[in-house]
Amino acid sequence: MSESQPSSEPHHPRHDHRPGVGRTGERYARDHLVRLGYEVLAERARTRWGEIDLVVYDGRTIVFCEVKSRVARGSAAPWASLHARKRRQVRRLAAAWLSETTDRPTGREIRFDAIGVLVDPTGRLVRLDHIEAAF
Repeated sequence: MSESQPSSEPHHPRHDHRPGVGRTGERYARDHLVRLGYEVLAERARTRWGEIDLVVYDGRTIVFCEVKSRVARGSAAPWASLHARKRRQVRRLAAAWLSETTDRPTGREIRFDAIGVLVDPTGRLVRLDHIEAAF
């Protein structure tokens, strides 16, 4: 049996940082909503149609939050990917979550918020924009 020798060629794996940036942004968004007094009902809630970033409740309204996170570079805008198709998908996800989740408060209203998060390359918060009733 021979041992394999390490390659002398440098190995530079490509790493996709988007999931980490997304989770960091979701954490900042969650913390922001908690500071505002919301109760977090679900984070990254899975439905048969996909995943909802955050579901929160203020005692009256169940709020479905779509969080868009980007690393701040020049004019990076988190809202660019919140197009009509994505808004329809979030509504479908919300309907599925409401029908599939029995242990939830019965809010008198539902609302769809958008939260845009910009972080620096080290993950520190640069800016957070919260748009209530965004769609």
